[in-house]
Amino acid sequence: MDIGILEGVNANWGLFIILAGLWTLPWKGYALWKSARRGDKWWFIALLVINTLAILEILYIFVFSEKREKGVNKKEE
Repeated sequence: MDIGILEGVNANWGLFIILAGLWTLPWKGYALWKSARRGDKWWFIALLVINTLAILEILYIFVFSEKREKGVNKKEE
């Protein structure tokens, strides 16, 4: 077995993990902040616990939190 091949695989995975973390952290932070400000307790817990490479966070920010905001604005008019 060639050790050189395994070292390359480990280095690539390490780089992937670092890049995934750098991608996910700002999205997670913003989604957690937004859910806390809106009082969405269950969303806050889900976003904190579930790691989906920011897919869930992006959906919350642009889809789920927008639906309620639009609905609230229509009721106020």
